[in-house]
Amino acid sequence: MTSRFNPFRVTAFLCLLFITHLSIGMQLLIPMDESQKNHLKAYGVAYWVLQQNVEVSWLLNYRGGSFLIPYDHRIEQECQIRGVSFQVISDAQANAILLEIADPQVNMESIKLHKAPRIAVYSPKNKQPWDDAVTLVLTYAEIPYDVVYDEEIHAGVLPLYDWLHLHHEDFTGQYGKFWAAYKNNAWYQEDVQLNEELAHKLGYQKVSQMKLESAKRIRDFVAGGGYLFSMCSAPDSYDVALAAEGVDICDVMFDGDPPDPDANSKLDYSRCFAFENFTISMNPYEYEISSIDATETRPRALNQSNDLFSLFDFSAKWDPVPSMLCQDHETIIRGFMGQTTAFRKEFLKPYVLIMGENKVLHEVRYIHGDFGNGTWTFLGGHDPEDYQHLVGDPPTDLNLHPNSPGYRLILNNILFPAARKEKRKT
Repeated sequence: MTSRFNPFRVTAFLCLLFITHLSIGMQLLIPMDESQKNHLKAYGVAYWVLQQNVEVSWLLNYRGGSFLIPYDHRIEQECQIRGVSFQVISDAQANAILLEIADPQVNMESIKLHKAPRIAVYSPKNKQPWDDAVTLVLTYAEIPYDVVYDEEIHAGVLPLYDWLHLHHEDFTGQYGKFWAAYKNNAWYQEDVQLNEELAHKLGYQKVSQMKLESAKRIRDFVAGGGYLFSMCSAPDSYDVALAAEGVDICDVMFDGDPPDPDANSKLDYSRCFAFENFTISMNPYEYEISSIDATETRPRALNQSNDLFSLFDFSAKWDPVPSMLCQDHETIIRGFMGQTTAFRKEFLKPYVLIMGENKVLHEVRYIHGDFGNGTWTFLGGHDPEDYQHLVGDPPTDLNLHPNSPGYRLILNNILFPAARKEKRKT
């Protein structure tokens, strides 16, 4: 039986061939300059693409650190759903961009991202009266993560992850030194009780001993090739805990016995990632862990309107790692406070790479370094869009800040582990 010629089927078939041909010769560009409607969710799209086993080219210093992705209608739909600006361009246009980037006279580079990093956030299971900027932005950008705490770390889960975040945490076992102001509050009493119960469950007499062991296992994670990112009180309390190994720095209200009066003379700075020659605060009434933090030494005239820091401009071709970590559509970032607001420059180790600082105040905000086969990055302050986030304040609504330059620094760190190892030159 002879089939009849159907012009509609032929037309549909030709259209399908035409669309397929177009998609093969097309790329999807996600700009990250001022034209981007939602910078934060753009990172989520890039992460989602990596989850689909599709490589992403991170175009360092090209239009704010744009993403170039092989065209797929599903990726286009994902951008539309998430409200992310994008452009569909031809292969010829994409090649022209890559040629421009490859020019040795321009400070740009194309870095391949090839695998979605496995993300863990160190956070207690009980509700705290403050929020973690990293978990806020991960949730907003729709990037999945697991929550781990001391029990999981002691069980040996860290090697399962590529990237670990520490935020408003006190690794010295002094509960953030909130005792003076909040010792009668239910949330503080619960935090103490839960940590003491967990320490005893894991075989430690003191919470400070448990926290020190967690810090050492995190150090091993980094040495083995892990990526560590820390904010707020975590960076300095972490290094203080390592430096004070074997020395009692906790007063009686924190661990039941008085501290060693000669503790400051017994610190071993060689164990620290970033800091040296600092002193620890032995006063339980002082809301400060050490002299590393610049919060109490800042000028009184400093406020939300004039608290700023500058990002460094690194060579994308020769220093791709700090270039990735500093990708932004703005180079002057509004400062934000925290228990540790900024790091006093005089206490940095010589090899620490400064990526953001306020030179006038002689304080640094954003630093980076290698340790073993891994890296660590510390960012001062608590919440990039809440200048002075106080205990009990509501969480920041990132729907109001989709283009936050400060939050972009956090998301740079989340994508950084996806880069091919051979591209790292630092």
